[in-house]
Amino acid sequence: MSTGEELARPIEILLVEDSPTDASLTKEALKLGKVRNHVSVAEDGEQAMDFLRRNGKYADAPRPDLILLDLNLPRKDGREVLAEIRSDPQLKALVVIVLTTSADEKDILRAYGLNANCYITKPVDADQFMAQVAAIEDFWFTIVKLPHGP
Repeated sequence: MSTGEELARPIEILLVEDSPTDASLTKEALKLGKVRNHVSVAEDGEQAMDFLRRNGKYADAPRPDLILLDLNLPRKDGREVLAEIRSDPQLKALVVIVLTTSADEKDILRAYGLNANCYITKPVDADQFMAQVAAIEDFWFTIVKLPHGP
């Protein structure tokens, strides 16, 4: 049974994205959505892992309910981030959606092999991208029941 406090809490999203344009479009689409959410952004894979492990300046970072992960990132790419998340007992249950420009079959197979919850290729058109993020929000935040971790 949900408490009023749980219902009032926004969905916590970690967006791991190095493109300022894609990050801005994603945040805008989520802001227009039906579900209250809070989006934190990590611009590279190392920053994402520091956020998830609450290292340094991220000591008080919220535990995300869902991660939107780009694959092509500087310093540590999304494939490495996904592998680290799935090999860490404290992080492995997190919901990870790969949201990337890569439509390469090898990337798709590897992401699912690393237990990504789903793999979505970003459309080039901004309107289609916004619609796609809205569809992600609709499915993952209104249909799917997400676990609420510590």
